[in-house]
Amino acid sequence: MNYQTTVSLKDEEKVKTKKKERKVYNNKPTPAFIGASWSALLIGMVAYCVGLWNATMELNEKGYYFTILLFGLFSVISVQKAVRDKLEGIQVTEMYFGISWFTSVAAIVLLAIGLWNATLELSEKGFYAMSFALSLFSAIAVQKNTRDVAYINNEIKTIEDED
Repeated sequence: MNYQTTVSLKDEEKVKTKKKERKVYNNKPTPAFIGASWSALLIGMVAYCVGLWNATMELNEKGYYFTILLFGLFSVISVQKAVRDKLEGIQVTEMYFGISWFTSVAAIVLLAIGLWNATLELSEKGFYAMSFALSLFSAIAVQKNTRDVAYINNEIKTIEDED
């Protein structure tokens, strides 16, 4: 059986002559959501750092946990950027995409291993885990908001330039 599909010349001409409609995404994040995202990021980071500052652990342990926070924040922002770049048609190598995901998971695993082996109260471990999770999630939201606003502003400018 031959399942070959053909297109008539008339249909082909319609496709070629049809003007491409530009769909504008104009739903900017609200100022309240942007403010909430930034607030959550600052609250999570400051709480985590204040907890480290007041902790009765050695400096090398404090440095480990602080580095994990910075590493995690950078990693999730990198993942969000890579995912967004792919969606917008910007080339992202599979190696960079994979490394971004790997480092994000690694930061979470390293924190979990550190807290599992730490001689901290269970409530302290929970505090660090939750402030870390809040920081990572809000960093993704802040990055997304930043990209959304930049993308929409660029689209609006492009449309204004065409008119």
